[in-house]
Amino acid sequence: MSARRTDSATRPTRRRVLLAAGGVALAASAGWGGNWLVAYNRYERSNVGTLRFRNRLRIPELLDPKASGGARRYELQLAPGSSEFLPGKKTATWGANGPYLAPTLRMRDGDRVALTVRNRLPEPTTLHWHGMHLPPAMDGGPHQMVAAGESWRPHWTVHQPASTLWYHPHPHGSTGSHVYRGIAGMIIVDDEVSDRSGLPSTYGVDDIPLVLQDKNFHDDGSLDFTESTPGDSVAGVESLGLLGDTILVNGTHDPHVEVTTERVRLRLLNGSNARVYELGFPGDKTFHLAATENGLLKRLLPLTRLRLAPGERAEIVVSFEAGEKALLRSFPPDLGVGFPTNRFAGGDDTFDLLELRAAPRLEPAPPLPTRIDGAPAAIPLPADPRTRRFTFVGTRINDRAMDMERVDEVVPAGTTEIWEIERGDGNVHAFHVHGATFNVLEVDGEKPPAYLRGPKDTVYLPGTSTVRLAVRFDTLTDERIPYMYHCHVLRHEDDGMMGQFLVVAPGREGKVSRTIAAPDAHGGSHH
Repeated sequence: MSARRTDSATRPTRRRVLLAAGGVALAASAGWGGNWLVAYNRYERSNVGTLRFRNRLRIPELLDPKASGGARRYELQLAPGSSEFLPGKKTATWGANGPYLAPTLRMRDGDRVALTVRNRLPEPTTLHWHGMHLPPAMDGGPHQMVAAGESWRPHWTVHQPASTLWYHPHPHGSTGSHVYRGIAGMIIVDDEVSDRSGLPSTYGVDDIPLVLQDKNFHDDGSLDFTESTPGDSVAGVESLGLLGDTILVNGTHDPHVEVTTERVRLRLLNGSNARVYELGFPGDKTFHLAATENGLLKRLLPLTRLRLAPGERAEIVVSFEAGEKALLRSFPPDLGVGFPTNRFAGGDDTFDLLELRAAPRLEPAPPLPTRIDGAPAAIPLPADPRTRRFTFVGTRINDRAMDMERVDEVVPAGTTEIWEIERGDGNVHAFHVHGATFNVLEVDGEKPPAYLRGPKDTVYLPGTSTVRLAVRFDTLTDERIPYMYHCHVLRHEDDGMMGQFLVVAPGREGKVSRTIAAPDAHGGSHH
């Protein structure tokens, strides 16, 4: 395996490039200047003009559950496999029910669901249901480890609006490598509102999932896990982790998809470890945003660009004319991190993702809805909400690293609180909270653009700014098993940029222990 990150206890969490004249002269005399320039030039990446869109887009299987005992039962087997992404080259990968990625799970608000997760990987892992509201014991976070060769059987009742969620491994310290190897799948939640919304809804035809990922490959086709080179370290480059130069969409390299209807709904998931995408079409073709992570929008929003940070999702509707070709591209994202971090964090990168090819004759589609009645309303704030503040710097939240035995916050069930997330450094961070939904109220004291307001569970932290959130917590309680909040840049998460909170019955906040048991190092015992 290629070079892994250094231990976070010995690696500086905030490297800075010193631009003072004396510092540059001294560093250049030791070869620093040359290393820095090489690293800076190498970090501008693009595939524009290199693709031919030869490969038909793979559509993840829609897993058919078995009905038994009043529940919808899904079976997932996690196992190593082999995939061919690049012509004639085999890549060792991990997947669920297949060699790479995972099937799409579809369920409805009110469904009782039960899953069997069998771990046939060579090491312990977990499976987290990102965006799902469910008991913390079923959440699949780092406290629900599944040992190699063992099984886990989570179950819950779906009780949230129509939305696009996803699932992925979440073992503390190894989430990045497990996701990078390939385990990730979508979850589609339907309800009566989505049924009557008028949005395209035929899976794989006019309702298409797009899992966006970036990879690096060695010459033999194997995955390259290198996060930063020795030259990068000498140059003082702060690595975000894995930023790839090759894009996969649903595990397909160089992909195209046939469009057969006048309108297509694209369910977008940023399943990358660290890359931020700025999505749009050359020529500024307009599309309409219909949903963010935790639900539909009351009014569709016309856009020409949409930023997606790691873990974020969005549903967009694109209209086509017969015979049209449209190219989904990621433009250089506005990361708000300044020079030179912007370059090293992918802020100058441009990638063609997918060619959409409209047929000579298209099936007619209903008019695009202007309103979606019944879509989630803005989260109402209580008269005097509790405010909690979190500062993200390096790989620490409030100057503390993740401790599996420490409870950082205790929240009363069913409440709405204000959470203020400050990005206190010049690095890229994305905030995610388990088991809750939020609206973005303010970004640096100003009302955010409509597309950013939510409902959401993950948000990019732009600039050295404070993002103010209205966070609504579920009514499910547990005094021993926590939910997580963390940076969804996976290297940051693995290096300790994560905290834990309990949701308890109101009035119990000061009566629960702030110390909890960590899982067995070998993965616990789930049968």
